[in-house]
Amino acid sequence: MNNPGAVTGDTKIGTMWYSSFSEIRRQKITLAFCCVLAFLMQGCATTKEGQPNVDPFEPVNRGIYKFNDAADIYFFKPLAKGYQKVTPDVVETGIGNFFNNLTYPVTIINDLLQGKFSQAGSDTLRLLMNSTFGVFGFLDVASKVGLERHEEDFGQTFARWGVPQGPYIVVPLLGPRTVRSGIGTIADYQVSPLIQYHDSSVRDKMILLWTIEGRAALIGPDELVQEAFDPYLFLRDTYFQNREFLNNDGAVDEEKFLEEDFEDF
Repeated sequence: MNNPGAVTGDTKIGTMWYSSFSEIRRQKITLAFCCVLAFLMQGCATTKEGQPNVDPFEPVNRGIYKFNDAADIYFFKPLAKGYQKVTPDVVETGIGNFFNNLTYPVTIINDLLQGKFSQAGSDTLRLLMNSTFGVFGFLDVASKVGLERHEEDFGQTFARWGVPQGPYIVVPLLGPRTVRSGIGTIADYQVSPLIQYHDSSVRDKMILLWTIEGRAALIGPDELVQEAFDPYLFLRDTYFQNREFLNNDGAVDEEKFLEEDFEDF
């Protein structure tokens, strides 16, 4: 398939068949996953005090968390440390900028879906500027001229549309989600230029590098999780606080935040 020589008619037909089959299979998997998530949406139990239980599947989630943690300890983290060791800081920053720029259309689409038209215009200009003057995004020239980077996704869009968040779930290898943000992740993948790139051999290598770069960026802060009394609860609470921060465009209810903090003690 990767042979640079001539491509025969049979090879073209085989490639087309394989691509069609893969697309059908991917759509079926996506549909099945959406159905499972929709079922989970009904799984919000209540606590004895009548408050919604955001984590009704905690025993299962903890099991998946342990699996993810082991995969991180023995595979992803060593890979990320090796990447950091051989990659100069300026190159590492450039690669991070490149992937931020490559996936930025997801933010622009969700700007529009949330009715943030002024922000969509600013983000589009940011994308164009970094893609050209920033050498395909390796240089973040847009930030230097005052074009702020925003982070929008379908999970936030669904929240703005009033879709209930559903229970907390831990997805194998992907980590913490709610049902709403989990469905949002599937939608994000459908419009991400990186995920949808047609050449699978290039796309898969790019996704691997993207994953390693993202994990490397967390080296240091991740120690806070391991030092927590209960890393699972720490990660879950941090995830909810971060999603609330994003859903409210950075506006945090300090009284609610402090109240939830003290309820943990």
